[in-house]
Amino acid sequence: MIYYSRLSLLVLVFACAFTAPVQAAETVKNRVVISDAWVRTTNPGQEVGAAYMTLNSSEDATLVKIESDATKSIEIHSMSMQNGVMKMRMLDKLSLSTNKPYKLAPGGFHLMLFDLKKPLLEGEELNLTLSFKDKNNVMFYQKIKAPVRSMAVETGDVESHEHHHH
Repeated sequence: MIYYSRLSLLVLVFACAFTAPVQAAETVKNRVVISDAWVRTTNPGQEVGAAYMTLNSSEDATLVKIESDATKSIEIHSMSMQNGVMKMRMLDKLSLSTNKPYKLAPGGFHLMLFDLKKPLLEGEELNLTLSFKDKNNVMFYQKIKAPVRSMAVETGDVESHEHHHH
C-alpha cells in the first residue's frame, strides 16, 4: 500500500508540473495591452503582408510567436536606413520592458505575414494570436482582431517615411 501511495503522489506531482503553465496561459489577461493594431491591404497575387500595433507590457516580457489563420507564417522584422540603403532583418523575438510602449509601425519594427491564403482587403479583420514569455519563462498569449486598411488611411508621418529617399 505504501508503494501505491508514493506512486500516486509521484503521478500527481508530474501532472501538476506539466499542467501549471497551461493553466497560467489560459487565465492571465491583459499582461500586454495591444493597441492601434492594423494590417495593410494587399493586392491580388501578393503573398506577403504587414501588421502593425503598439505593445505595452505590465512586466518585462518577450514576444516569441505570432499566428493567424490567414497565413502560414508570421515573423518579427526590423527595418532601418543605413547609408541610404533600407535594411530589413528578421528577429527571433522582441523584448518588452515594463510599462514602455513598443510601437510596430511602417518604416520600423513590424510583423511580416508570409504565404497569405488570400488578399487582405480593406474592411476585413485579421485574427492574430501573440505568444509571450514572462521573466520566469511562463508562456501566455493574447488574441486580437486587427482591421485591414490601406496606407492612405494612416495619418501622421507614415507617408513621409514611405517617400524619403536620401
